Amino acid sequence: MPRLRTLLVALIGAGLAYPAVAPATLDQVPAVDPGDATPSCPDKPCYALGRTTGYQAKVGTNRGLFTVQKDGVLVSWTVKLSKPGDKQIDFFNKSLGGESQAAIAVLRMGKHLHARQIAMGETQKLTPYFGQTVEFALQKTIPVKKGYVIGLTVPTWVPALAAGLGGDTSWRASRPKGSCDDSQTQTAQAVNQVGNYYCLYRTARIMYSARIISTP
Repeated sequence: MPRLRTLLVALIGAGLAYPAVAPATLDQVPAVDPGDATPSCPDKPCYALGRTTGYQAKVGTNRGLFTVQKDGVLVSWTVKLSKPGDKQIDFFNKSLGGESQAAIAVLRMGKHLHARQIAMGETQKLTPYFGQTVEFALQKTIPVKKGYVIGLTVPTWVPALAAGLGGDTSWRASRPKGSCDDSQTQTAQAVNQVGNYYCLYRTARIMYSARIISTP
C-alpha cells in the first residue's frame, strides 16, 4: 500500500492521472418516445408483421434509431401488441404458420442491404399478451457492439404494426427483391444467416424496443 500511495502521488505531481472509467448505463433502444402510435388491430384492416425478420429504418426525421450506440449486453426487449378479434387471430394463425411468436434479433449490417443475424433471444409466445405492452427479460444476455441493429424475428406473426403514419416512417423486412407483397414465404432469419433487406414498408412502425447495459 505505501508503494502504491507513493506512485499515485508521483503521478499527480507529474500532472498525470488515471483515466476515468465511465459507469455502465442502462440504455433504451430506441431512445425516442414512440408517442401515441398504436398497433392497428382490431381495427380493419388489421395489420401484422408476418414470417420475416424486420427492423425499423426510420421514424419521422430520425434514422438509425435501432442502431446500438455503445458496446454492451442486450438484457430485455419490449413489444406493444394490439388486440385482434377472434376471427382475425384465426385468419393469421391459418395464413402465417400458427400462434403468434417473436424473438429479439441482433443484426450486423453489410453492404447492399444485406445483414447477418448475429444472435437472437428466446422465441416468445405472444397470444396471452394481446392488448398489452410486455417486456421479456432474456434468459441469457446477448453481447452487442456499436453499430449493430436491433430487429425482431417473427417465425409466424405479431400484431405489432402501427399503420397510417407519415410517409417518412418506414421499416425493412428480410425479403428479396420482388417479394415484398409475399408474407406467406418464410423469410425469418436464423442465427448466422444472411438476409436481404430489400423490402421497405412506409407509413408503418414496428412497436418494439430493447434495453442494453453498456460496457463500462
